Parts: sequence; structure tokens; C-alpha cells
Amino acid sequence: MSGLHALDRKLLRDFRRLWAQVLAIALVLACGVAILLTSFGMYRALDETRAAYYQRNRFADVFVEARRAPLALLAEIAAIPGVQAVEGRVTGDVVLDLPGRVEAAVGRVLSLPDHAEPRLNLPLLRSGRLPDTPSEIAVNEPFADANGYRPGDTILANLNGRKRTLTITGTLLSPEFIYTLGPGALMPDNEGFGILWMRRAGAEAAFDMGGAFNDLALKIDASTKAEPVIDALDDLLDPYGGFGAYGRDKQLSNAFIDAEIRQLRSMAMILPPVFFGISAFLVAMVMGRIVTLERAQIGLLKALGYGNGAVCLHYLLLAGLIALVGIATGWVAGTWLARGLAHLYANFFDFPFVIFRIAPWVYGLSAVLALAATTLGATQSALRAARLAPAIAMQPPAPPKFTQSAFDRAMDRANLTQPTVMILRSLVRWPVRSALTALGLALAVASVMTASFMTDALDFVVDSAFYQSNRQHAMLIFQSDAPLSALQDVAHLPGVRQVEGQQIAAAVLRRGHHEKQVAIEARLPGADLSRIVAADGGARDAPPGGILLSERVAGQLDVRPGQTITAELLGGNQGTYTFEVAGIVPQYFGLGAYVDLEGFNRLLRQAPRVSVANITLDGARHDALHAAIKDTPGIAGTVMMTHTRRSFQETIRQNVTIMLTVYITIAVLISVGVGYNSARIQLSERARELASLRILGFSRWQVSYILVGELMLLAVLAQPLGWLLGRVFTGLMVRAFSSDLYNLPLVLKPATFSFASLIVLGATLAAVLVVRRRLDRLDLVAVMKTRE
Repeated sequence: MSGLHALDRKLLRDFRRLWAQVLAIALVLACGVAILLTSFGMYRALDETRAAYYQRNRFADVFVEARRAPLALLAEIAAIPGVQAVEGRVTGDVVLDLPGRVEAAVGRVLSLPDHAEPRLNLPLLRSGRLPDTPSEIAVNEPFADANGYRPGDTILANLNGRKRTLTITGTLLSPEFIYTLGPGALMPDNEGFGILWMRRAGAEAAFDMGGAFNDLALKIDASTKAEPVIDALDDLLDPYGGFGAYGRDKQLSNAFIDAEIRQLRSMAMILPPVFFGISAFLVAMVMGRIVTLERAQIGLLKALGYGNGAVCLHYLLLAGLIALVGIATGWVAGTWLARGLAHLYANFFDFPFVIFRIAPWVYGLSAVLALAATTLGATQSALRAARLAPAIAMQPPAPPKFTQSAFDRAMDRANLTQPTVMILRSLVRWPVRSALTALGLALAVASVMTASFMTDALDFVVDSAFYQSNRQHAMLIFQSDAPLSALQDVAHLPGVRQVEGQQIAAAVLRRGHHEKQVAIEARLPGADLSRIVAADGGARDAPPGGILLSERVAGQLDVRPGQTITAELLGGNQGTYTFEVAGIVPQYFGLGAYVDLEGFNRLLRQAPRVSVANITLDGARHDALHAAIKDTPGIAGTVMMTHTRRSFQETIRQNVTIMLTVYITIAVLISVGVGYNSARIQLSERARELASLRILGFSRWQVSYILVGELMLLAVLAQPLGWLLGRVFTGLMVRAFSSDLYNLPLVLKPATFSFASLIVLGATLAAVLVVRRRLDRLDLVAVMKTRE
């Protein structure tokens, strides 16, 4: 250091002397930098990986399903303006009998061209080869891995009422199934649901689709909007039972990835500013105290010829060094977290590769924001040091002038102890500093609440979805709508105790210029297994001629109870019907619209039909039931609700545990940073007072009570504000997580508030107790000396 200028040597010595406070501030700042890098890194990794995968494997832009359309129609579809490529396929769900698995599995068959590769949605071969004969299939890689299948293995499938042995020739990944959900499923079940690719000849024979298709994908020109193409496509497919075309945004797999990207983007917008703001506050506290303690040194520097600019720059550089430590730490932690989480996301979403690249501008942005936060915090103190005149700076600061207030008189009448009076006076006489300290601790409380409320919200969702609404043990999905008499056949299956049916029809709901494509569910009054649960928790039935809408659908249609909407049915039940909105109900998965089964079928002028059978089971006959299902024609799939619930809870529990750990770490760092720096500053400011009390006979405990009590009182006073901010942050989180796929309720239990408060109070107490140890090492003689 001998070759450095005097101010530079002082800068480095001050930085080394303040290492503990610097570290506390830098860790808080590093959290903001790391979260910014992590959220942007994961967001960019998901987005760029998805874009590259879609481009390489020719992911379609528009999708549609139909009952049965002739292949000759493909030429007319290809002639729609803007259409670049058309892929007509045969698809359908089948029940699988897997070796070594008692329960029936479900497979979704997709046809491949007989003598060429698909023009769109090109599957990526991961092992083996593509199928050649009608008895050969390729399966999606997650399904094969979950069941331990390799090329050459065989499975049994119930195709068109006949069990057939299918030989696996290879494993594939497809851009259509990055997130793979089976019929009626809420979470991926790679063991019980698989994608089966077979050549077109085999698929046509399996589903009686000779010379026809029931699934279509389109690629459109980049300059062409999707809406006109969708409208033209719907017009062409209406006579053939079209279910309504939709774009990429509504394709199920892509929609889940979109929702995740939106959440990451929201995290990048909400959390980093909190940390940068707290860092600015901590820097302001520390720099303000440093300038106060170094008045004499500032005066001496100016007397030796250092100008105002040099002095101001000196203190700004000290803040800059703090920022550099935080930036470096945040860059390392953020890059590591972003890379690790990006690979986890890639595996969870079944990407064949991951493109991880944090753009240089993201690092630059995080550094600029961190430097701006610390500079903003240090500016006032640096300017105050620059404005000090040498003669004034060389003198001790004038003691503050206080007058007895009504608050002081109230404390006198309350007969409080002297240490308690000192605590309360300090809070009242320095209100801005006290308020900012409380705000920092309140933000820590809000951070814990933002994560821990997820547990309560998801518990509420599980109870509502699986115990209040969907109370069946299993769902049997028919290949096509069946008469009510089919429920009697289901009732005779082994182990079935109770059976109820419901009909599901695709429709577009409209009111004015608003419209929404949903699945209308028609149920019999008094249904007990699959119920419509109102906001008060009670079951509700849709009246004949009326419709019940979920809150999200009602909001998107801008409709209230008593108003009417029109429903255009898709598929084989074309027609437009008018319904009166009988009520609005909460729903946390998907979009809901509910009508009376008999009234609905009267509108369609047909005998009541069902699409799904909901059943309860005798657990002792579980194996016999699945053996019967594997041999029963007409059943396209099964959904075991107990497994769905367990899978949902296990997956969510893992995610919430990770999230809660991150947010608690964040809250602890905030609490330690605020508590430690506040305690150090108070100790330096009040060292003479505390030493005087020790000389006057006060015990160490009484003197410690002043230091610890003031910070802990601020921490307690910060709790209500923290609860309020937590309510705001959780509301923002709920809105960020809400989509057409799922929705979170805002559930805040008393335990959520108390847990957040205990975490923050405990971390603050630990930080203050570390500073309190310095009281035991105070040199009373040195502290009591004063400069004449």
C-alpha cells in the first residue's frame, strides 16, 4: 500500500476495518443480483431452448381435432392463405396392459406417415429405430425410462376391442409433449401414460380411420396472423365434427411452459428491487455513521488541501467497494443457481437438450442496479462530508438539543425504568432511522410469508379438488359418448361400489365480443362423487336451462349471474344454445362450465349420454378391477384419482420445500444485515452512554438490555407492517401464478404470520447478540475520554 495515495490507503483500511458490516450488506445485495441472474437465466434458458427445439423439429403453429375428416380435405386446407405445411394424422387413446404392472395404463396413439417422416412436429429419435410394420411402435422416452423398456420389449394394447401385442422399436421425444399430461391428469405420470407412434396403416386399422384423419397440425407463414387461418379451418372442419382450432398459446404442453416463463419473469420484476432497496438503506446507515465519526479526519484532509470532490468521491468509492463484493458474490451464486435450475427445468419438461446462456447485458444490468443502489445510499452522507468546512469539521459535533415532550411526560407518569426510557427516547428522537430499520425487517417478514403461504394455498387446493369436488377413486373415460345404460355395465365391474356419469362437450362460450373455448360438463342433480363446490363450501347443482361458470371464465367473459351467454358446441354436437348464468363458483384447475345433464341432452334432442364414469372402489378387489378394464372394449383410459393426488402432493411438496428454503435464507440475510448494522451503529453512537451506565453501577444485563431491547422492539413493531406487505406480495404472487391451466387461492392462516415473525425475530436476535458481545469488551476509560 506504500505506493498508493493517502486517500486510497484510507479507503482500503476503512474497508478492512468494516469487513463485518460490509459482508452483511454485500450478502443482501448479492441476493438481489443472484435472483436477477437466476430468474433471467432460467427464463432465457427455457425460452431459447424451446425456440430452438421448436424450430429444429418443425413444431406446428395451429392445431385442431375432428371426429372424422376425409384426407381429400387436406388440399383445401393447404390452400388457405398463409398456410405453409399441413399434417393430417390419426390419433386416439387406448388402454395398455403393461408387463409387471397391475393397473391399466393409458397410451395415446399418433400416426406416422407410412413411407416418410412427418412434415410437422418431427419426433426426435433417442434410441432404436422408427416402427415399420403395424404391430410396431415407438414410445416417448420418459414413458420407456419410467417402466424400464428398451427396443425389442413388448406391451399389450386394447385396440378397437382387441388385445394386440405391440413391439417397441425405439424411443422418441417430441416438441408436442415437452410436458406430458394424460386424460384427466393434473401432473405428468410417465409410468402410467405414454405416447405411442405407429405407422399410419396400423393407426387407421386400430381406429377405423381408413382414408381419414382426426388430428391436424398446420404451419403458417411468419407474416400471417393465426386468427384468420383458425377461422377458415373451423369453417372447413365444422361438417366433420371439428372441435375448434387453436394456436400454440393454447397447446397444452406449450401453455405450461408459457406459464412457467411468466412466473420467472414476474420473480425477476418483484424480488430484486426489494434487495436493492434494503441495500441502499443499509449503506446509508453505515456511511452516515462513518461520516459522523470521521469529522476530524475530514477536516484534516481538507486542511491539507483535499477538495470537496475528492472527499465526496472517497466515500462513494467505499460504497462502490461494498457493491463490488455484492456483485461478485451475486454473479457466482446466480450463475451457479441459474445453470443448475435450468438443467432441472429441462429434465422436468422433457427437453432433449438445454441452451444455457446468460446474456452479458443481464450481468451488466445487475451490476448497474447494485452500484446505483449503493451509490444512492451513500450520496447524502458523501455530500455532507464534502460540504463540511475544515474549521467546523475539526470541532466535535454540537450535541442535539432536545425538549421535554408530551411523550417524555407520559413516560415519567408510567414510572418506567431508566433503560426502558432510553430505548423509547431513542426511537422517538430518531424516527426516520427507526422507521427505515422497521421497514427492512418488515420486508424480511413479507419474504417468508410469500413462500410459506404456498403450503396453505396448496393444501386448500388439494382439499377442494380431491376431497370436496372430485371424491371418486377413479375415472373411466369412454372412447365416445355412451348411453346411460353403460353405467350399469361399469357397476358390474369387480370392486365397483358406486358409479356416477357425466358428459363433457367442447364449446365456445360467447357474450358480446368476449369468447372462451371450454369443456362444458353436464351432471345429474345430486352428484356425490364429482361435485360442483360453491364458495361457501357447499355442493351446488346447475338448474335446467342454466349454467354455472368458474370465476376465471366469468371474468374473461365479463358476465355476472342473471345474464345470458351463448354456447356454440363443437365436435359431433354442433349448434348454438343460450344459457342463463345461474352462478359463479371457484375452481383451481382448468376452466369450468357446468350444466344439468338431462336439460343439456334435451337441448341436443337426444337421450342422455355420458363421457366419463366416476367410481368408488373396494380396495380388496383393486387387481381384479384393472384386469377387467384391460379387457373391456369402449374404455379409452383410466384416471386413478388417489395416484393423481399423491403425485400432485409429492411434486408440489418438493417444489415448495425448495422455494421455502430459498425465501427463508433471503429473510435471514435481510434480518441479519439490518439487525447487525443497526446494532453496530447504535453501539458506536451510544458507547459513551452505555459506559457511563456501567460506571454508575448498572449491570451488564441492564446495559445489554438497552442495546438489544431497542432493536428487538423495532423488530416487534415491524411485524404488522411485514404482515401487510406479505399480504401484498402474496397477492402479486397469486396473480403471477394464475392462468387458464391452474389458479391459486389467497390463503393466509395465522400460522403463516407467526412462522414468518418467528424466523425474522430469531434472526434479528442472533445478529444483535453478536454485537452485544462487544459490550463485554468495552474499555470504559478509553470510551469516557473526550477530545477538548
